[in-house]
Amino acid sequence: MATPDAHNTPYEESLEPSRLVLLDEVPANAQTRPQGRAFRLAAARGVRGIVAHSDPEPRARPTAHGPELVLPGHYGTIYQAKGMDCPGKTRPRHLTLLPDGSVLHDRAMSKVRNGERGRGGVERRPVTLGARPRDEGEAGRGWPEEALQATGARVVAHGRNHKYAAYTGPRTGRRLIATSHPYPKADQGDAAA
Repeated sequence: MATPDAHNTPYEESLEPSRLVLLDEVPANAQTRPQGRAFRLAAARGVRGIVAHSDPEPRARPTAHGPELVLPGHYGTIYQAKGMDCPGKTRPRHLTLLPDGSVLHDRAMSKVRNGERGRGGVERRPVTLGARPRDEGEAGRGWPEEALQATGARVVAHGRNHKYAAYTGPRTGRRLIATSHPYPKADQGDAAA
């Protein structure tokens, strides 16, 4: 992705927002205000590029009465309202879905396998879903696969997330990318962007 300044140092001059979480009672159109404030604060600290993703694929968890929708999927309406560019989609990939409908990312599991900092929270997730706790001193290499099998986790093919990009800072209106695709909409299916 071309940037106006040729290089934006990740985590210093370019960021990827994690989540915008609002209570259910907050009106849907209230999302743009905290997003705009976050962009202004980032720009004031020298951030010049924001890249965001939206996952259009719904996620469900099995129940005795059939699948229960956990995540409806979204097309990045808040990024579209901000006027962010849409450079296209990410590459297809595979996801590990836990029985509660949440995703256990490969990077998280590699923390367990490699004994990295932050692995405690990753280990607790499968344990809360029925896996045995990892024994103290037990190597992290084999336990993740055993834990995922015990929980009934499954690997599923995932389509592609929509990508969005915005330039922040002085001279607003500058663009991070040369070509922006039309915004994806729910009724366009997978053919969009």
